[in-house]
Amino acid sequence: MTDQTKDHARLPSLVELRLWRQFALVAEELHFSRAAQRLNMTQPPLTQAIAQLESVLGLRLFERTKRSVQLTAAGAALVPEVRDLLARAAALPAFARASADGEVGRLRLAFVSTVGFDLLPRWVRAFREQHPRVRLELIEATGDQQLEALAGGEIDAGFVLHSPGFAPLGMASRRVAQELLVVAVPEQSALAQQSAVTLADLLDQPLVIFPRRILPSLHDAIFALYHASGRSPVVAQEAIQMQTIVNLVSAGLGIAWVPDSVRQFQRSGVVYRSIAAEPVMGPAVPAVRQPVPGCETSLVWSKACTNPVLQRFVGCIGEAFG
Repeated sequence: MTDQTKDHARLPSLVELRLWRQFALVAEELHFSRAAQRLNMTQPPLTQAIAQLESVLGLRLFERTKRSVQLTAAGAALVPEVRDLLARAAALPAFARASADGEVGRLRLAFVSTVGFDLLPRWVRAFREQHPRVRLELIEATGDQQLEALAGGEIDAGFVLHSPGFAPLGMASRRVAQELLVVAVPEQSALAQQSAVTLADLLDQPLVIFPRRILPSLHDAIFALYHASGRSPVVAQEAIQMQTIVNLVSAGLGIAWVPDSVRQFQRSGVVYRSIAAEPVMGPAVPAVRQPVPGCETSLVWSKACTNPVLQRFVGCIGEAFG
């Protein structure tokens, strides 16, 4: 057996807390008999245990005489480290229980940009105040990216935008917000002079919109509005993020349908207008009052997720949203 193999054979003794507790008490008492009494043992086994520890370490921890016991320099240097080790070991059971209860741990949370305007900051602030030992990892991602990440186990949950009732299938979900769509129009447009606009005002306007793949239910709902009037949207430009869409509107590329919460994104050159419902006539369809489309935001997560921190977060959101 080589010297290195012998060292590895000794390593298990180094991690036995029993030896470190015995060392700590002898270091505190500087008296083997008193330390043995506190450990509910006799002195000879304690003396043997310290000798064993010194043998494994290959150095002396105490200088002993018949009248006194003193720490060596190496022993004194070990004392604070050993006390820290024992304190952390004593805290492990409580830590394990807190982890199982979701009081400590990690939550990987994705979100679409619209949630970041108002709701997400409030929820994150409240959750961190209630659960300061949880580490939140926030990732901005589109809905399609979130579903891929959820399937791959890369995130625990995500906030996604969708049409009413169209939360992703196969996922657990909780609706956290609902709102109407409004229209963002260039400030120099004639539409900006109106306090509200109708669908008829918008049918011929070039449209800036997100690609269908990232938000299919809402994309289809917007297109359905035009189709109900016998028209097809004139798509001038596609963009992924709502902020980018609004920026392109400010450049005069077209109008954009956006959630009402996007009004908080104030961009020069853009104004937001509500949509007034109006009777519309489609091909071979009698006049109907076309409803203004709405949207919802839901927190979604895999039904197989067992992260207890997520359940804490879902509860926190439930208290906020009702």
